[in-house]
Amino acid sequence: MRDSSTLDFDKAEGLFLATTRSSRDRRPDARFQRRTTIATSHDPQRPSPNADPAFPRSALATKGLFANMHRGMTITAALLVLAFVVATGASPELSSSVFSTARNWIENTFGGYYLITVVVLIAVCFFIVLSPFGKLRLGKDDEKPEFTRFAWFSMLFSAGIGIGILFFGVAEPTFYFDNSGSFGYPNNPHADMAGHAEMTQARAVDALRVTFFHWGLHGWAVYVVVGMALAYFAYRKGLPLALRSALYPFIGNRIYGPIGHIVDILGVLGCVFGVATSLGLGVSQMAVGLQRLIGTGAGLDTQLTLIAIITVISILSAVSGVSRGIKIISELNIWVSVLVIGAFVIGGPTLWLVMTFGETMLDYIVEFIPMGLWYPEEQSEADWLQAWTIFYWGWWLAWAPFIGLFIARISRGRTLREFVLGVLLVPTFIIFVWLAIFGGTALHQELTAAGGTGSAGIIELVNAWNLPAALFATSDGVAGTGVLGWVLSAMMVFLLMSWFVTSADSSTLVLTTILSLGNPEPPQRFRIFWGLVIGMVAAVLLVAGGLKALQTALIAAALPLSVVILIMTAGVLVALFKEGWRRTSRTRQSS
Repeated sequence: MRDSSTLDFDKAEGLFLATTRSSRDRRPDARFQRRTTIATSHDPQRPSPNADPAFPRSALATKGLFANMHRGMTITAALLVLAFVVATGASPELSSSVFSTARNWIENTFGGYYLITVVVLIAVCFFIVLSPFGKLRLGKDDEKPEFTRFAWFSMLFSAGIGIGILFFGVAEPTFYFDNSGSFGYPNNPHADMAGHAEMTQARAVDALRVTFFHWGLHGWAVYVVVGMALAYFAYRKGLPLALRSALYPFIGNRIYGPIGHIVDILGVLGCVFGVATSLGLGVSQMAVGLQRLIGTGAGLDTQLTLIAIITVISILSAVSGVSRGIKIISELNIWVSVLVIGAFVIGGPTLWLVMTFGETMLDYIVEFIPMGLWYPEEQSEADWLQAWTIFYWGWWLAWAPFIGLFIARISRGRTLREFVLGVLLVPTFIIFVWLAIFGGTALHQELTAAGGTGSAGIIELVNAWNLPAALFATSDGVAGTGVLGWVLSAMMVFLLMSWFVTSADSSTLVLTTILSLGNPEPPQRFRIFWGLVIGMVAAVLLVAGGLKALQTALIAAALPLSVVILIMTAGVLVALFKEGWRRTSRTRQSS
């Protein structure tokens, strides 16, 4: 028998903070006071009785600095990341040139591969939903879900909200609405192909549709497949809750050797660069917000200072457990989000937003498959694809180990069909509503600008690549520049800070859980270390090239991870077919 390790979950409203802290630091809420065993108990359905259940404990250091951690993986991952930090910090200008060259090479060489990978993953999701495998449970056949649907949906909601949708929520649809081609490629080839070249209502719908495409089903399919593979092998087959377990159908117990170590280290690197990218995006927007609120500068010095402050807060959160202050912040997060959305809905063009949202949803449902299969022939359109779609697919792939592990932890007892549909649809719908409200408000301001369509000033900010300022310019159009505008801007700055603190706290837990081979309560000293590392990576990337460097790091990290994810996909499909064959054989023998 394996040792049983458990993880408590606090209020679902607490976002990631409430679902990834150790049980010893928690006072569970009565509504959701459940316990979920994390890939530890032996499962009689497990078709691989020769797996080595003693490995996780025997491979961990028992004393010294690395006690309760896998020494080799921890040192290797740390050296790789720190080498990147030192090399980038030593020569920012050279690093910027290298990043630019690397991104061009990856996009030109592997752009089509990224597109195919994501299409394959969403096809797998559809297959699981429509196949008999959808009835299988992530656990024993008679096992019930660990959480009610409301609690589960609430926690999926937390997975769907983050810094990215505030950073790009206004800027991205505004960019697609513009038709100036100021970046040397068309702003929205999908709208152009539909015959909507002018800045009209039809092009506004196309702008939101393309934004939905980048934040919708295709991206969440990546999380679904990774989370499904992790949960299936952990809860149904009794293997560790780690990326390596999905390779078991191919290499058996060798997942506990160097191959498994490499796979898990790739997951760690993807998590580090993914979270660091979000921190870099967030602080650039927070700096603009603080400039508007209290007059501070919005330059690199302010951004680096914000990184240091947020890193310290995140580390204190990780070390102190659910301290009262951090709990208050995480719970306020939900209410502040509601207030901000309410301000945009009430202060904005409510009826127009509702009608445009419905029109965009219908358009997306019809077009999302053709959009996912589209590959341009014109070089200018290919440049647009690389700058936007390929970047987003890289972002989803790089974040997949982090979000996939989070989703797997909260989904024990769900059927595969329920898991796929829930994870695909619930967060996606929430994100669509958010994007329609924020992006739609900006588009309406440009459509109805007093100086004519496109003269509201938001497009001008986006074309100047001042994406952080676009959000606050839109909020000025909703609440004005007086006291109400100041309060709305302050709430958005708070959301940027609190979202990152809660997700960074979770990411350090995920990183150290991977490097401790599934221990849900890894040593705090390594959570501190990885918190500092994430802050350093974000800082050097900003110094070396700002947003472009952040995007390059994501795309590069996604390349090896995409291979791992495809192997994981093949592994879970092979395991499902083997299980189906065994069930069919037993049925025939009994009859």
